[in-house]
Amino acid sequence: MRENDGLRVWVATADMGLGHQRATYPFSDIAEEGILSVNNGSFVSEEEKKLWDRLRSAYEFLSRARSLPLIGKPLFSLVDSLQYIHPFYPVRDMSQPSSQTRMLARVIRKGLCRSMLEKIRTKPLPLLTSYMTPAIAADMDGYEQVYCIICDAEINRAWVAEKPSTSMIRYFAPCGRAMRRLRSYGVPEGHIFLTGFPLPLELLGGRELPVLKRDLAQRLHYLDPGGRFWPVHQKNVHHYLGKRNCAFRGERVFTLTYAVGGAGAQTEYAKKIVWSLRKKLGNGEMRLNLVAGVREEVASLFQAIKEELLPGCEGLRIVHAPTKEVYFGRFSQVIRETDVLWTKPSELSFYCGLGIPLIISPALGWQEVYNRKWLLEVQAGIMQEDPAYADQWLFDLLEDGRLAESAWDGFIKARKCGTYKIMDVLATGGMEEDPSPLKR
Repeated sequence: MRENDGLRVWVATADMGLGHQRATYPFSDIAEEGILSVNNGSFVSEEEKKLWDRLRSAYEFLSRARSLPLIGKPLFSLVDSLQYIHPFYPVRDMSQPSSQTRMLARVIRKGLCRSMLEKIRTKPLPLLTSYMTPAIAADMDGYEQVYCIICDAEINRAWVAEKPSTSMIRYFAPCGRAMRRLRSYGVPEGHIFLTGFPLPLELLGGRELPVLKRDLAQRLHYLDPGGRFWPVHQKNVHHYLGKRNCAFRGERVFTLTYAVGGAGAQTEYAKKIVWSLRKKLGNGEMRLNLVAGVREEVASLFQAIKEELLPGCEGLRIVHAPTKEVYFGRFSQVIRETDVLWTKPSELSFYCGLGIPLIISPALGWQEVYNRKWLLEVQAGIMQEDPAYADQWLFDLLEDGRLAESAWDGFIKARKCGTYKIMDVLATGGMEEDPSPLKR
C-alpha cells in the first residue's frame, strides 16, 4: 500500500529561497492541485503577486548583501535585527506578540494570502504549509485544519499567532529545540508534534529505511580511509544498518557536495574550494558537486570556474535545474552518493539525519545561527576552515575518522522519519513515538 493512499491535503509554501519549498517537496503526491506557491502561483492575483515580489526581492538581496563592499554587513545586520530570535534561557513566558507578529497580522488583514484562502475554501481539506504567513492567515480566517512545518531549530515569535492560546495551528517541530521554543511562545502542548524535518521519500525508501541504510553503510567506508571509525563502531553499525548492507562495494570515489543557498549566497567560496582540490579532482581521487540550485547565473559562474581551473574534468559536476521541482529530484540523486555536505546551516542541517556529515559555512541570519548551534550540539557538523586549504584540513578530518563520527552522530541523534510522522498526523490526528533511531 502506498503511504498516501486516500490522503489529500492542501499543501502551501512560499517562493522565498529554497528552504520552505524543500520542506513541502516530499508531500507532492498528496497535494491537492499540486503544491501551491502562495506568492506566485497561477491562482494568485496580480496585486498580491506584486506585494510578494517586493518582499522576495528584498529577502534575496539581503541574503547576498553581506558580500557587498562597505555597506554589505551593516545593511544585512540592520534587516537581520528584525528577525532576531531572543535567547531561550532563562526560560520565561514569551507568548506576548512581538512587533513582527503584529506587523504580519496587519499585512494579512490587508490581503496577503487572500488568493490562497479563496482557493482552499473550495474544498475542506487540511492545510499543510512550511511558511508562517499562510498558516497564520488561514488561522485568522477561521480555517479549522492548519498544520505548519517548522524549517529551523529555532524560530522567531512571528511564526506563532498573536493569541497562541486560541490559535488552532498545529506545528511539526524538527527537533527538541524548536518544540521548546514553540512552548515558550505559548503554543499549547497538544498543538506541537515532534516529528523531525520532512526528508525526501526517495532518500528513505520506506518506513524501514532500506535506502538510507544501504547508502549510509557505504558512506561510512568512504569516510574512514584510516580505519579509525569501524573498529570502534562496527557492532552498532551492523545492528542498525544490517551486516549485508555494510559489505563495501567500492563503486565510486569519495564525494564532496558544496551547496549554496537558494538566493545564491556564498558562491565566493566555490573557486577557492575547486582550486584547493584541483589535484585530487584531476587524478580521480575524489569527486566534487557544485550545487547551483535553480539559479542560472550561479550555474554559469560555476561553469566558468570549471573551464578556468579544470576543463573537461569528469569529477567536477555542476548540479542545476530549470525548476525547483526538477532540482529537488536531482539533488536527491546527488545526495545519495554524497559523503560530505558543505553548506551554510539552513534547512539542509537536518539532512544530517541521513548520516551525512556537514561542513558548516558561515550562518546568514539568526535562524541559521541556531541551526549551527544545534548541529554542533548533536556533533553532526564541523565548522569550515579556510576553503583555500580544504585539501589539507578536510582530508585530515577524513583520515582521523572525524567525519565518519559526525555522520554516525547525525544518524543516531537527528530525526529522519519526519515525512512519515507528518503523514500519520494528517491522516489520523496522531503519531506513534519510538525512541529507536530507526523510528524517529
